[in-house]
Amino acid sequence: MEDNKNETSNIVWHQSDITKEDRQKLHGHKSLMIWFTGLSGSGKSTIANALQHELYKDGSSVYLLDGDNLRHGINRNLTFTEEDRKENVRRTAEVGKLFVDAGVVVLAALISPYAADREQARILFEPEEFVEVYVKCSLQECEKRDPKGLYKRARLGEIKQFTGISQPYEEPQNPEITIDTTVMSVKECVQEIQSYLKNKIHLREEE
Repeated sequence: MEDNKNETSNIVWHQSDITKEDRQKLHGHKSLMIWFTGLSGSGKSTIANALQHELYKDGSSVYLLDGDNLRHGINRNLTFTEEDRKENVRRTAEVGKLFVDAGVVVLAALISPYAADREQARILFEPEEFVEVYVKCSLQECEKRDPKGLYKRARLGEIKQFTGISQPYEEPQNPEITIDTTVMSVKECVQEIQSYLKNKIHLREEE
């Protein structure tokens, strides 16, 4: 551990001549991370992808970090233990921070079941640069949808570490946005988020 500390102390941050504000001006809008959290099957990826499409159509530089996709690459060595889920969130947040620094609107769609991990992600960003979207959906409804057949496998004991069945999900207490997909369509969810970005974040200066 001491060697680690010594090695870290020898690493100096190199300041770029081009700032985040410069890049935002180039893109023509603010940059931020929009973090979608919710149970498997709640609609996180579907809504995030639909929002990405609308922001792109509006001329925003936008990128989606999907939890499953990340586990094919940067997070492929992680399991679903509590410790690895924490690391999954940490890496995603750090990648997201780079996108925000690059002047991009970045979306992240992860179950991210633990409140403390989501809070650690939040503190990496400036105020208003992190928007938590709680994609609310009851376990019963998610299990009914079961688009990937994961709940069925979890109930059969084929998946040992599954959020909502054998592992907890801690609902956000104060998210910036809550969308209830049991009663709202994808279009309605996207419109609500867009309204927040326009009226609260002022994504574009003319807004």
